[in-house]
Amino acid sequence: MKNDNCFNRLFVLLLITLTFCAGLYGLPGTIFEHKIKSVDIFADIRTRDNATPTTLDSLRIQLESNEAPELSLTEGVPEAPSSTAIDSMALSASLRDSISRVMNAARGISDHTGASIEDYSPGGRHTGLKRFFSALSRSRTRPVRIAFMGDSFIEGDIMVADFRSAMQQEFGGHGVGFVPIITASPQYRPTVDQQADGWKLYSIVNSKNPAYTMSGMMFEPRYDQAGLSFTTTSRYAALRKVNTLKLLYDRNERTTIRFVYNDIMDTLVHTLPPTYSIAQYEINDTISGGSFTFTSAQGFRAIGIALEDRTGVVVDNYSLRGNSGLVFEQLDPAVSASFREIRPYDLIILQYGLNAMDEDMLDYGWYGARMTKVVRRFQSCFPESDVLMLSVPDRANQYSGTFSTMPAVLALLHTQRQTARTAGVPFWNMFGAMGGENSMVQFVDKGWAGKDYTHLTFNGGREIARSLMKALMKEKEYYEGSREEAD
Repeated sequence: MKNDNCFNRLFVLLLITLTFCAGLYGLPGTIFEHKIKSVDIFADIRTRDNATPTTLDSLRIQLESNEAPELSLTEGVPEAPSSTAIDSMALSASLRDSISRVMNAARGISDHTGASIEDYSPGGRHTGLKRFFSALSRSRTRPVRIAFMGDSFIEGDIMVADFRSAMQQEFGGHGVGFVPIITASPQYRPTVDQQADGWKLYSIVNSKNPAYTMSGMMFEPRYDQAGLSFTTTSRYAALRKVNTLKLLYDRNERTTIRFVYNDIMDTLVHTLPPTYSIAQYEINDTISGGSFTFTSAQGFRAIGIALEDRTGVVVDNYSLRGNSGLVFEQLDPAVSASFREIRPYDLIILQYGLNAMDEDMLDYGWYGARMTKVVRRFQSCFPESDVLMLSVPDRANQYSGTFSTMPAVLALLHTQRQTARTAGVPFWNMFGAMGGENSMVQFVDKGWAGKDYTHLTFNGGREIARSLMKALMKEKEYYEGSREEAD
């Protein structure tokens, strides 16, 4: 009798939960002028025929009909427009042409396959990455730094780890580079083992204060004491040992640090000098692991640590989950100037777009206008750095039981290319490098991407990293050849 009663309670609880979740499907698209994602627990079994969604086939018909009137996408608006049924959206001639080229790329009709870097820098002729390529020629005498800015697509060092490995094999260097005090889902990042306790996180994604630089995160001790420990890994040979460790922070009053490394019994004790600008505490030795203890830590604010060599290539992963890239309109010039004094970058790679994409939208002029400002803010804050924009990758959705590329991918890719052209920076078509239309479906089938048809696995990241490395080296050859011709 008692078991029956427990079963009845469980059944009622499940029924209430199911009813509540099903009710969420009826929520409006916006609440208090804020757009919210729809909740549909039956999404995988619900057919969408009645909704007449825009699939690639229907979009192809629209493009071939060539009857859509002009709609300028060159003038963006400050905020994203509300979602519009894209089947009935008028497409500009430039957007039609761009999407047509991308859709035909997989058939060999177009060369937009991600094999090359598209150079939109002033003057062109493979000069957009000249500072970076010039730095690579001196990688045996000083560190060449790359900042890889992105969202959850590169979280856990997916794609970046293999890109870093390829660069270090070619040009030297060791170490994972920058590691924030707290890493999102640290158990999924195989390039460093890390633990931290006693910290409070501030993120540029959800907080305007304090002032931020590239990492977009700051960390303050919750109390008067905090801890941080790390161990290098052997996932890649160049990660096992480094010859320098740096603790990066931007504020200190009277903090004392105790540091033990490589399981040595001796403890280094040091009182950090007071500062209200970015500084670093550096240890030069062969290092494979260590632990910090911070005491008298009120008034201390940390950024992270860096594990690297004094020569070769350093690739810092600055991934922020949920980031569309637009938050870096808030990039603080003064803090960034202080940051680049101790951590100057030769190349800044921007991988964004997934968090701006909406399957019911084709007009991303608003995003392009604001992202152009973001690129220019990076150029202003880091004037010695080259900037490379990556396109959005392929992303698939289910239509009538079959997964295929979201048409929004093609529209956003067009806008990102226009952004690169307006800002005058090089651009790499990651969608084309994946294989173009429906490549994400193939990635999932091979185990190279997750079942969300959006994010890569490490195997998929390795493939994209190889393509990016190949495209960069090809551009480097073009640049060096052009320079020889000029001489």
